[in-house]
Amino acid sequence: MGVTAWSITQSGRYEPFELQVGRGQITWHNRLFQFGANTNIQTTSTTVWSGTTSNYVYPASATVMKISSSDANDTSAGTGAQTVKIFGLDANYAEISETVSLNGQTAVNTTNSYLRINQLVVLTAGSGGTAAGTIYAGVGSVTSGVPGTIYCIIPVGYNADAQAIWTVPAGYTAYMTSCTWTAGNTTPNLLITGVLISRPFGGVFTIQSTCKFNVGTSFDRHFDTPIAFTEKSDIEMRLGSSTAGSAGTAEFHIIYIKNDASL
Repeated sequence: MGVTAWSITQSGRYEPFELQVGRGQITWHNRLFQFGANTNIQTTSTTVWSGTTSNYVYPASATVMKISSSDANDTSAGTGAQTVKIFGLDANYAEISETVSLNGQTAVNTTNSYLRINQLVVLTAGSGGTAAGTIYAGVGSVTSGVPGTIYCIIPVGYNADAQAIWTVPAGYTAYMTSCTWTAGNTTPNLLITGVLISRPFGGVFTIQSTCKFNVGTSFDRHFDTPIAFTEKSDIEMRLGSSTAGSAGTAEFHIIYIKNDASL
């Protein structure tokens, strides 16, 4: 005889708040897990993302993005990635998103204009089951699928962006519950510095948390009282190494909640 599984919330019993948020049961509460990777950590702390070895540079104004791939097989009828979804913020920091059909190394313009790109993910793929190349969102001239200025990257094999960067939408406050830095290298005894920074709207980047740990390990930070980030704040995680060349990752967990005044 089969057994029907019911959630305990369906019979009015207690269920952890975090699980209810994850299940979308609490109005105006949203969960976020953001992950970033950097294959070449520098000696000064820099943004954990898949772009250059310099800190991430944000768009100065909302703009139409060009979506392209380094591989011609990432196209609407190809064996690689066929469609991607872009999640971001408009000129007023309101959440927007759209689905884009890829055209290989030829750029496809977004319909929306983006002030921030918060996430970029592969939605559908051909027989290969994954993106064949690196997928970019950016502006400027596109050469072999690479835009002149890059604002988001899906590395090969990820099917999602790898950047420990996120901006709080207008009308929300974000609460970070934990974050983690990792680093690996074949060279022993390297000292790694992890930094969590944020920039409130109209302000400057300031350090919210920092740590030091040895290469080949990780550092977890759990906030007994979550760190609050006001609307339109930019949030980044950074890594630095005593010797350049380490590979590292960073991730953070956030619940962002609609402000009472904007309900």
